[in-house]
Amino acid sequence: MSKNDKVLITGGLGFIGSHLAKIIIKKKIASKCVLLDSFTGFINPLKDNFIDFRKHRFPSSKNIIIERGDAGDFRLVYKILDKYKPTIIFHASAVPIAKLDNISANECRRGSVDTTTNILECVNFFQNNTKFKLNRFLYISSSMVYGDFKKNKVSEKDQLNPKELYGTMKLAGEIVTQGLGTSYNIPYSIIRPSAVYGPTDMNLRVTQYFMEKALLGEKLVIHGKEEKLDFTFVEDLAEGCILAARSKKGINNVFNITYGKAQTIHKYVKILSKYIKNIKFVFKKRDKSRPKRGTLSIAKARSLLNYKPKYSLEKGTKIYLDFVKTKKYLDFDKLYKKKN
Repeated sequence: MSKNDKVLITGGLGFIGSHLAKIIIKKKIASKCVLLDSFTGFINPLKDNFIDFRKHRFPSSKNIIIERGDAGDFRLVYKILDKYKPTIIFHASAVPIAKLDNISANECRRGSVDTTTNILECVNFFQNNTKFKLNRFLYISSSMVYGDFKKNKVSEKDQLNPKELYGTMKLAGEIVTQGLGTSYNIPYSIIRPSAVYGPTDMNLRVTQYFMEKALLGEKLVIHGKEEKLDFTFVEDLAEGCILAARSKKGINNVFNITYGKAQTIHKYVKILSKYIKNIKFVFKKRDKSRPKRGTLSIAKARSLLNYKPKYSLEKGTKIYLDFVKTKKYLDFDKLYKKKN
């Protein structure tokens, strides 16, 4: 891959997609990032504390090209392939988290299965009719494909047994990627992240939800005193995706890309308490409908990709909290008027 190449990121204005683009452009990995995004939101925009961070995700850059549309639209994807001829496709568009209001199997299927199928079929058709050749298709899956962790640390070889809609459809997307990638001779990589967090998150993942409630002075409810997540700072995930997409050892391979050390949600609250005074919280029984999780082994990514996560939960939380408090990005007093 040369510096003059272009990459396509579906869901490019999203939390993960935007960080991928910023790192690619900053490090001059490609000359242009084409961001395909449908401009869809997943959180009620009428909520008092809702801030749309998408307009703050990118500095002005002539190297960022935004195309509006649906990754499930064959005509549109073909047009983008023909126009830009990207060497790598990062497929990040999908339902962003497992817990959303009125989440449905149909919505999850479209995001993870239908769009994946469409892109791979479109690439195959385009390759068969032109001299174009895609270097890599990278599918961003989820640690939810493992379901309940059967041991403290799971590897890519462990059993996949999702127990809810999101993980089920993410796994289905993996199967489509592997099957069509092999059938159409499209090199692929599959990434399994966990509990991603960091600046500009706006989909109420647990880290954002707890941080905002703590700043509001509201009581936090922790479901399960020993409930653990392998919290992953978004820049570490983006770096891991880029490594996998560019390495020959990443071809037709699956990688856990996380920090590699689970922490309890209680520990996250303790970290917040270093910066936010008088946090109130209470423990309740864990939600058994949610899979029991823990640490994901990143030994494979370390060995094959030289992946080295840089951000501990402590370091990442400080960066994230500083972002939230910076008036450059939002009206802090307005957002947290209940506290002030």
